[in-house]
Amino acid sequence: MIKPVGSDELKPLFVYDSEKHHALMKEAETLPSVVISSQAAGNAVMMGAGYFNPLQGFMNVADAMGAAEKMTLTDGSFFPVPLLCLLENVDAIKGAKRIALRDPNMDGNPVLAIMDVSAIEEVTDAQMKTMTQKVYRTEDMDHVGVKTFNTQGRFAVSGSIQVLHFSYFQDDFPDTFRTAVEIRNEIKERGWSRVVAFQTRNPMHLAHEELCHMAMERLNCDGLVIHMLLGKLKKGDIPAPVRDAAIRKMVELYFPPNSAMVTGYGFDMLYAGPREAVLHAYFRQNMGATHFIIGRDHAGVGDYYGAFDAQTIFDEEVPKGALAIEIFKADHTAYSKKLNKVVMMCEAPDHTKEDFVLLSGTKVRELLGNGIAPPPEFSRPEVAKILMDYYQSLDA
Repeated sequence: MIKPVGSDELKPLFVYDSEKHHALMKEAETLPSVVISSQAAGNAVMMGAGYFNPLQGFMNVADAMGAAEKMTLTDGSFFPVPLLCLLENVDAIKGAKRIALRDPNMDGNPVLAIMDVSAIEEVTDAQMKTMTQKVYRTEDMDHVGVKTFNTQGRFAVSGSIQVLHFSYFQDDFPDTFRTAVEIRNEIKERGWSRVVAFQTRNPMHLAHEELCHMAMERLNCDGLVIHMLLGKLKKGDIPAPVRDAAIRKMVELYFPPNSAMVTGYGFDMLYAGPREAVLHAYFRQNMGATHFIIGRDHAGVGDYYGAFDAQTIFDEEVPKGALAIEIFKADHTAYSKKLNKVVMMCEAPDHTKEDFVLLSGTKVRELLGNGIAPPPEFSRPEVAKILMDYYQSLDA
């Protein structure tokens, strides 16, 4: 099986030993505590689940700047984005060496993790500007990721953490949320050796489904891991339970037995385009995938990134040898009326736009909201039914 990034075995930061876990929960109630941002909470969950192996906790400013500027931390290890715990106010934890980090996304703000504080630093305007520009390629506050990153606060609290809870992800998505450890174990149990991962924050229509079949066939893979984002999205995105139901229905009906796993991970989307694509590849290697599909405008938003920037970054900016996972570079896929099948558009040079079934997201939402299924060349009827029920419930 493919090795995790930076170590021979995964080192998840979740405390699995029940006695130790109980003792830490008891200790946490006596410690100075702070409610962290949703983004930091998602990062803690990812570290707890082993996805950000071999990181031991939140970065200090020097490491965050290294990650932003050259994807390399001060010890020479590779990580593609800053991983900061940013706070607006640190009065409650000033001088503390050990603190409890509380969850902003659950009632009562339960303890998410305990941190051994190594530093509390104030991030300068210049440092924030550099990190924002390097990671997001823009400082435009209309960019949802830029706004989120820049409005959490300016105090960076760094140090190793022990994770005690997987936030709402395990509670709300018990059948879908999986740690990197659990996915590796299931890959082993299924006997897969070549595994391709597919990232999604949306329901999967026919073009996505066929892209997965295409990648499995061309890469000679034993299995596919559909790995969906369960954390916070931008306004208007379809909620995770609806996406989950639609994807499971598609796999049940249109994939052979033991060929696809439907799983999810807890993380708030960055919308950082190319840099986020590298992060996505990083944690897919940690969960055991040997290959990862990256299509047009992966993890992008608006018009901030070029169509294939998320693919070229692996050739142009990722340090050689940093990742063992291989990238399957995909173009936009669509149903060809000429060939009566889904194709990658770049592989159909004799086609015009009119030769494809292309529907905008707005058009699809409009059809579904009116109880009209998109054409079968665009969406499986069983998937469309689940989405129609959701959109019509909004108007009820």
